[in-house]
Amino acid sequence: MITVDQNLIQKIFKKRLSESHKGNHGHALIIAGSKAKMGAAIISAKACLRTGVGLLTVNIPKKERLAIFTSVPEAMIEFREDNNDWEKYNAFAIGPGFGTNKQAERKVEFVIETVKSPIVFDADSLNILANNQQLLSKLPAKTILTPHVKEFDRLFGIHFSVEKRQQKAIEKATELNSIIVLKGHKTFITDGNQSFQNTTGNSGLAKGGSGDALTGIITAFLAQGYEPINAAVFGVYLHGLAADLTLETQSVESMLITDVIENLGKAFQKI
Repeated sequence: MITVDQNLIQKIFKKRLSESHKGNHGHALIIAGSKAKMGAAIISAKACLRTGVGLLTVNIPKKERLAIFTSVPEAMIEFREDNNDWEKYNAFAIGPGFGTNKQAERKVEFVIETVKSPIVFDADSLNILANNQQLLSKLPAKTILTPHVKEFDRLFGIHFSVEKRQQKAIEKATELNSIIVLKGHKTFITDGNQSFQNTTGNSGLAKGGSGDALTGIITAFLAQGYEPINAAVFGVYLHGLAADLTLETQSVESMLITDVIENLGKAFQKI
């Protein structure tokens, strides 16, 4: 197992060219949010933008558009109810605050049928996959799944130890030609061939919204042209490092994920 530390991350990190423009840094689409969970969409969007994506569009229910307009003015919007043209996007994520109703299930199926590049699946979209196991074999190559322990067990069966869960993650990543980010204390990342263990982060991240931010971060790296495994490894490390830097002004009890997002800049500077 490879330890994810600053030396590894400095080899992965692509420095931004001074003469670059927004078109050089990708256009991401995050499909997120529902009537009662627009916060998840906002958190994912802010984290994505803070991680350097050139352009971001958020796919949301039309009635909830004001939430994005007022909270994340840098993001563009498309409406869940419309027939969307996704040719212009080069990175995709689905799931934060998304819901698990029939409409949500149909959207997940549509994404899998339509998108040919890697997708980040998180939160509600993972639970939809768990309930529709036949969709797992249709995932685009190098898709990134980001389950926490309970979501992992819903997807792949109950496990009673960290070691068995990690072993199953390696097996499933190989079988599905995907990348699994098994979130927790020392998050475990595997593509089946290589496995990584993260070294950043603290218990201040043990709160709602942390996974939504991680989704945005990984999606931003995908949009910027990072290989999917590197996007996952770098995303997990940066997310944890920003949380560690947040302890300079907050405690693990008081830390909010919005504080962590605001410290992504400091994390980049430290790298």
